[in-house]
Amino acid sequence: MADPLSEVVSMLQPGAAFSKVVTGAGPWAVRQPFAGHPFFTAALEGSCRLEFDGQPPMVLREGDFVLMPDNPGFTMSSHEAALDGAPALPPVCEAGHMRVGLPDGPSDVQLIGGYFRFGSPDAALLVSLLPRVIHVHGEARLATLVKLVGEEARADRPARDVVLARLLEVLMIEALRSASASTASPGLLRGLADARLAAALRQMHDAPARPWTVAQLAKEAAMSRSAFFERFNEAVGMPPMEYLLEWRMALAKDGLRRGQRKMAELAARVGYSSASTFSTAFTRHVGQAPSRYAQATHTRDLPPAQAAQDLSIF
Repeated sequence: MADPLSEVVSMLQPGAAFSKVVTGAGPWAVRQPFAGHPFFTAALEGSCRLEFDGQPPMVLREGDFVLMPDNPGFTMSSHEAALDGAPALPPVCEAGHMRVGLPDGPSDVQLIGGYFRFGSPDAALLVSLLPRVIHVHGEARLATLVKLVGEEARADRPARDVVLARLLEVLMIEALRSASASTASPGLLRGLADARLAAALRQMHDAPARPWTVAQLAKEAAMSRSAFFERFNEAVGMPPMEYLLEWRMALAKDGLRRGQRKMAELAARVGYSSASTFSTAFTRHVGQAPSRYAQATHTRDLPPAQAAQDLSIF
């Protein structure tokens, strides 16, 4: 049986593009507008407040990890600043480390954060299948990884950046695996946390070519058609047939990027009866014909996303 999460993560091709350590003391607050890169932060020591645009504020505590695949922007602050509206001092930044709030004395919180790079040129489509916010806490394995990341970030060992990048990649994948239905916003993870919906999701990933209907998927989930449709839409954030279409298009794009040129075979693999019906659906969804997409993918240079260096905090 297919593992939907592994398939999506593998196709995203995640990598750590940029990170820094941030320490804070006294009252402070920083605002980060939309940056266009998947954002992460892990609390190494202490605690602070974090509020993503459009989401309720959360408290970050030691060992917590937060991942925002599409990062619409956020505000981070000390508890004092959040409660009292205290003015924030300009951050001081040097050599991959930033200090916010009081410039001297012991810190109240230490974080590591930054941006991931998704190597897939179609990351936006795949990210749409994931929750908007993932906040994981109380997970021993994740806390161990956060501790290792913190130790590596503070040390000056040989190959530090390489090791840190690999640890951050594992940290992101572990966070995706650890997120529960109660902490994940609507998306694939929340659907997989529901045993009945997970049965239907695995069937869609295991046999994308099958001519699924809502009624057939509801049967896989041992639910009535209406109850399944409503529960799937609420948990995953889109109707079952829309999710299936997004996944089929992701598979089609991946096949074209890998050099699949026989349209009839690719069409059959993603659930279309002929190359012409596949081409029509692909063009409608992507905005260009499969052959043109394949040509563009193999002729253009796709540089990795570059994280902005002039950000408020990360």
